[in-house]
Amino acid sequence: MTDRESELATALAVLRDRLAAAVRAAGRAATEVQLLPITKFFPASDVAILWRLGCRVFGESREQEASAKIAEFTELTQAGDVRWHMVGQIQRNKAKAIAAWADTVHSVSTAKVAAALDRGAAHAIEEAVRTAPIKVFVQVSLDGDTSRGGVDIGDPGVVDELCEQVAEAGGLTLAGLMAIPPVGADPDAAFAALAAEHQRVLRNHPEATGLSAGMSGDLEAAVRHGSTCVRVGTALMGQRPLTSP
Repeated sequence: MTDRESELATALAVLRDRLAAAVRAAGRAATEVQLLPITKFFPASDVAILWRLGCRVFGESREQEASAKIAEFTELTQAGDVRWHMVGQIQRNKAKAIAAWADTVHSVSTAKVAAALDRGAAHAIEEAVRTAPIKVFVQVSLDGDTSRGGVDIGDPGVVDELCEQVAEAGGLTLAGLMAIPPVGADPDAAFAALAAEHQRVLRNHPEATGLSAGMSGDLEAAVRHGSTCVRVGTALMGQRPLTSP
């Protein structure tokens, strides 16, 4: 075992124990919460190590990096049982490319991006690049600062419009909601607000049971408030080897 393999194996074991403890403390079943390793900025060789350790889903945030990494990972492992999630903000001109590889997208917050992803997914299905619609989490902003991504939950009508658009799109499936707590916010308060908004959305979209919430520093609070997917990078992968441009 190489140093990196040992490092990732240890970090993954610690993280799995931490998540299991959070789930138990919340009185929930272990199967209710998915661990999503965020592998952006890390090499395909790291993803291959995690795959050998049992991980089957991975999160990326930039289309160009993800496409190249997926191709390299597939060459390294010949794995066909992996699902890739797009967790970063999406530019409309990248939607068609993202639709070719993303099983799930966590960051849809505008009608234009949703429409572009729908067109991309329909094209990918037609070309037999994918076999099912893209699962979509509508991202909401918990403090109204939509410049950081997300639809303002203070404007429920806009949230409802976007959720309805996604739910009705032939190439998309409404998975649920996603949010990132505001900088400096109390995680419990932030995730409580997200959970309340999720319950409101579920009244019109009972199929949208997913809640993408929680990262390395606040996953326990997210699990307490109903997260079904925690997105963990630093606690698993370590400090990023590159910085975002």
